[in-house]
Amino acid sequence: MTNITLSVTDDIKREMEKFPEINWSEIARAAIRKRVELLKKFREFTRESKMTEEDALELGRKINKSLHKRLNR
Repeated sequence: MTNITLSVTDDIKREMEKFPEINWSEIARAAIRKRVELLKKFREFTRESKMTEEDALELGRKINKSLHKRLNR
């Protein structure tokens, strides 16, 4: 197993210390594992995509504009 160092703010550290029974290393490992799996799925999903980064940004702008209109009626 390889070790890594994780930095948290003093506020978060104080909050974590209120729960000494929690294995925070395991929580971090699980969160990292989950993110890696999500990224692998995303990479597989987009592997053969013809969409460019600019296409994705434009689509995002259109979605945001549409949501803004719908939510501000």
